[in-house]
Amino acid sequence: MAIALFLAPLLFALAAFVVPSPRVRPWLVPLGAAVHLGLTIVALRGVGPISAFDGWIVLDKLGRVALPLVSTLFFACSLYVPTYLGLRAERPNRLFCGALLAFLSMMTLITISHHMGLMWVALEANTLASAPLLLFNQNARSLEATWKYLVVGGVGIALALLGSFFLAYAALHAGLRGSLLIDDLVQQAPMLSRPWLHTAFIVLFVGYGTKMGLAPMHTWKPDAYGEAPGLVGALLAGGLTTCAFLALLRFYQVCSAAGEGAFARELMVVIGLLSMAVAGVFMARQRDYKRMLAYSSVEHMGILVLGIGIGGLAAFGAMLHLVNNALTKGVMFIAAANIHRAYGTKTTDTVGGALRRVPASAALFLAGFFAVTGSPPFGPFLSEFTILRGAFAAGRYGVAAAFLGLLFVVFVGMGGTVLAVVQGTPREDLPDTGFRDSIGTVGPALILLIAVVVLGVWVPPGLDAALRDAANLVETGR
Repeated sequence: MAIALFLAPLLFALAAFVVPSPRVRPWLVPLGAAVHLGLTIVALRGVGPISAFDGWIVLDKLGRVALPLVSTLFFACSLYVPTYLGLRAERPNRLFCGALLAFLSMMTLITISHHMGLMWVALEANTLASAPLLLFNQNARSLEATWKYLVVGGVGIALALLGSFFLAYAALHAGLRGSLLIDDLVQQAPMLSRPWLHTAFIVLFVGYGTKMGLAPMHTWKPDAYGEAPGLVGALLAGGLTTCAFLALLRFYQVCSAAGEGAFARELMVVIGLLSMAVAGVFMARQRDYKRMLAYSSVEHMGILVLGIGIGGLAAFGAMLHLVNNALTKGVMFIAAANIHRAYGTKTTDTVGGALRRVPASAALFLAGFFAVTGSPPFGPFLSEFTILRGAFAAGRYGVAAAFLGLLFVVFVGMGGTVLAVVQGTPREDLPDTGFRDSIGTVGPALILLIAVVVLGVWVPPGLDAALRDAANLVETGR
């Protein structure tokens, strides 16, 4: 089962490369996503541990949160693929469909990897699989964004590899057997060399923080998210960042098991607040609404590490926010993609009155804005409120005040751009692109929005238990 989870999407990717018909090929993506979601459900309902390759692959408590999340998000986004590629019939789709399914396969491998080296390889392969997705529009801006994504991401992933070596050396320096298996590292954690453990965590935090898009390592995000197709932006903001955060949590798990959680938590609090502040500054008066979503992602990555850094109840809130953020980003990016198709541009200089031109997409974009800024009754409100309660419970009143203040700054800054997009009357001199709302373009975002609303009022007991188990694993290391 563990092997089938990441092998099945790869087989569908291979089929996408082989199938000659450009009309049939896009349907392989939702079909592959449905099979993957079915396998994920079977794996989660299975009795006993799911593992392979002598413990290199294990579906543990963190994986039980991340795997169904990326599978659900990918399935919802995959429903958008046939309609989107039908609208972009002038572009060849063989590489796009194959890369999408390979992207899913590597995300899956990251969520179930229990070996630091294998996890690094999967993340690097995920980066390579996503490069053709960013380049889909084949223009100068998308080419520049792809190169920036590869270069900055490459530096980050190289630092992550260096940090992994430092972690292995922390064991060798202490006279222990060198191993990159998480179970071995957790078991050896109390005896690891402290200077090398601290160095490893800092380097790994910078490396995987770059993949997450934490400030100040976020510079690839505005270009990548701004130039990528909307559904690719959704998968990067909700899928890739989830995987990078998961990788970071696995190293934090080792630190916690070593009794060095306090050292790591302070670094996370500082970088979390810094990311929120940087996002707030760049979202104010932002005219490009797709770049605005990139800075929103920077903000929410900051919220995730801030919650883990505060610890306790806030760590549970961070795990819940991981789910809410991924689903909400799916709503926002797909709705933004529809508005982009309707206007042929993505700046508020020319885009306005979207509620009149594409009412369903604009309504989803507006609802997504309220959700992503933590307004009730949406899921992010519950998770951000839980983090805030955790900060007060931990006596971190200054952090709580800064958190609230930055949320307000982001709400005001983002609101100006979103309202400029949806309100008013469309300019009469703009050409009619012919794009209209349809079930194929609106349905996937609506499904995700319903999920975000449900999570705002009710967290299913099974999900609640999985989130608490994951938070406890991160906090205690075991």
